[in-house]
Amino acid sequence: MPQKDPRVDAYIARAGEFARPILTRIRELVHAACPAATETIKWSSPFFEHHGILLATPAFKRHCALIFWKSKLLFSDLPVKENPTKGLRRLFSVAELPSDKILAGYIRKAAKLNEAGVKAPARAKAKTKQPAVVPDYFLAALRKNQPALAAFEKFSPSCKREYVEWIVDAKHAETRARRLKTALEWIAQGRARNWKYEKC
Repeated sequence: MPQKDPRVDAYIARAGEFARPILTRIRELVHAACPAATETIKWSSPFFEHHGILLATPAFKRHCALIFWKSKLLFSDLPVKENPTKGLRRLFSVAELPSDKILAGYIRKAAKLNEAGVKAPARAKAKTKQPAVVPDYFLAALRKNQPALAAFEKFSPSCKREYVEWIVDAKHAETRARRLKTALEWIAQGRARNWKYEKC
């Protein structure tokens, strides 16, 4: 007997008309291919679990997605051109899903990976950005404005980089000079480059 969650029923009922048959078909195939799978709602979307997360099926305004949690491992033996991950991320109709046999095979394989305790590969760490190189003319201007210099030295590397990039990216000398003047005023007040929109 499939272990169904009434919240998933409610989610499908609220989804767009185009999405309901997609979500229903995936749900049926999950329970047919992996009868022990359970349902839940995470991050406001249906998730299917068996010894860990198998897959998620979020629905959006114009498309659905079928997201296998360990897709990199699941499809690692397929040539790049045959990897279905990208196609499964934007489903506009039930006809775009793979056949029942193929999809059930993916689900069974995902379940076996979880049963075996295979972990998804760790995400690559973001490259550490180098500290901003402050141009000589910018440094000279800061040294003539002690409040600005003191505040600039307290800024985080990302705040410093935003100012440097903004000034250096100016195409004309007049624009650069204008930006430098504005920057010194804002920095002296302890404001980040994008202070109007965010806190730094």
